[in-house]
Amino acid sequence: MKSQDSSPVIDPASLESVVDRLCSTSDHLAHTKASNGGDHKLPSRDAVVEVVEGLRAVLFPGYFGTSELTAESLRFHVGATLDRVLRTLREQVERCLSFVNEQNPGSDPVPEEQTGEIIKAFLASLPEVRRLLATDVKAAYEGDPAATSPDEAIFCYPGIQAIANLRIAHELYRLNVPLLPRMITEHAHSITGIDIHPGAAIGEEFCIDHGTGVVIGETCVIGNRVRLYQGVTLGAKSFPLDADGNPIKGIPRHPIVEDDVIIYSGATILGRVTIGRGSSIGGNVWLTHSVPPGARITQAMVLHEQFHAGAGI
Repeated sequence: MKSQDSSPVIDPASLESVVDRLCSTSDHLAHTKASNGGDHKLPSRDAVVEVVEGLRAVLFPGYFGTSELTAESLRFHVGATLDRVLRTLREQVERCLSFVNEQNPGSDPVPEEQTGEIIKAFLASLPEVRRLLATDVKAAYEGDPAATSPDEAIFCYPGIQAIANLRIAHELYRLNVPLLPRMITEHAHSITGIDIHPGAAIGEEFCIDHGTGVVIGETCVIGNRVRLYQGVTLGAKSFPLDADGNPIKGIPRHPIVEDDVIIYSGATILGRVTIGRGSSIGGNVWLTHSVPPGARITQAMVLHEQFHAGAGI
């Protein structure tokens, strides 16, 4: 039997040279403990996913997590799961706050009570998050003739998963927690193909049907009973620049969608425009201006308005 060759795949000098280059921190792709002695701990993506799954089991008990709940065990399950999840969440919030704080030399350390107040406020928000999710499930079931039950929407619909992550992340965003809210919504994005920024403010009975390719920007304001189909973009136009040529951030730049609006597949709405209450935006429409309440916008109407007699080309 031929002996296995134990010689190195590559010479040690070449390996050492590549390792040195890969460990360089000059391009900000490697992260090590701060030279000033700070903890410099980054949040853990795995821990954040664990938090989200734990919260899903709390918000939809019996559907996620353990499925063997009884009326007697429900309260214990919710309480024990919340206790475990909030401990992990507190650590991740501390890491996010400390990391961002250490990027600003001279900043004071994050006080321990700040994290405690954030967790307390987040816990208090969960009943309202659950109430909103109940309306979202209702909208998904009642708006889809293919849905056989609300249970099917909870178990199977990517829109419900993306909205649940958004509802959780939005509360942390409102509490000024950095990084973590975006990690939560991007986790849903990677699974469902639905990209919702945690800053988006979304009302009751929100439904995303099918969902793949939906994009909702940070400063979007969406009313009650709004329904989106796959491929819808609620985005921004090109960024205004400051005197130094840098994009100006933190300004309202995404659409306002009022109550009872339906936006069909492939529609793109850009800029701080208002889609009036009860409007219907047809498939593949490209819209950069406001429309009044009750409007019915189709692709043919938009093309006629913008390119009639060659104008606008």
